[in-house]
Amino acid sequence: MHIAIVGNIGAGKTSLAHKLAHHFRWEVFLEDVDDNPYLKDFYHDMPRWAFHLQVYFLNGRFRQTQRIKALTRAGKGVVQDRTIYEDAHIFAANLHESDLLSTRDYDNYCGLFESMINLVEPPDLLLYLRADLSKLIRQIEQRGRDYENSISIEYLKNLNEHYEKWIAGYTGRLLIVDVSELDYVRNPEDLGTVIERINATLFGLF
Repeated sequence: MHIAIVGNIGAGKTSLAHKLAHHFRWEVFLEDVDDNPYLKDFYHDMPRWAFHLQVYFLNGRFRQTQRIKALTRAGKGVVQDRTIYEDAHIFAANLHESDLLSTRDYDNYCGLFESMINLVEPPDLLLYLRADLSKLIRQIEQRGRDYENSISIEYLKNLNEHYEKWIAGYTGRLLIVDVSELDYVRNPEDLGTVIERINATLFGLF
C-alpha cells in the first residue's frame, strides 16, 4: 500500500507523513530538502536556478519512486511526502507561467518527465492537504528555515491555484483534507480524524 501526501509549501505534509508512518508502521519517504544543493540559491534567484532545482528534484523523486515500487511489490506499506507529479504539474508549470523558467528549459524538463513517468506507478491513495494562505505562512514561519523567508505570498497563491487545477483533473483514488483549521501535531483528535478518513477511503473502515 502506498499513500502519497501532496500539498503546498507549509501545508504540513512532512509532519503528517511521520504520523501516518508511525500509525500504520509503514516506511516513510521524505522530500530531500536539507541536503538539496540548489534550494537556498533558488529562493534568492529563481530565474537563474529554477531549471537546476527542478531537474534535481525530478531525478531524486524518480529514484524514490523506484524504491517505493520495489517495497510495495514486496508487500510493504509506504507513506510518501510529495510526488513526482507535483514536480511537473505544479512547480515547473508555475515557474514557466511566471516567466521564471524559460520555454526552452521547460520543454527540456517536460521531455525528461515524460521519459520517466511511464515507469512510475501511481499511489494507492493521493492525500491532498488543502490549506489557506494564512495557514501556509504561519507554518513556514514556525519552522524557521532562513531560505524560506523570501517566499512571497504571490508565489504561494500561484502554487495553491495550480494544486487546485491539478487535483480537479486527477483520476486516481483521492482524499482531500482541508487542514486550515487542523493541528494533527498537537491535537490527537485531529490526527484521528485524518486517519479515520484514510481508512474509510482505502479500506471502507469507519
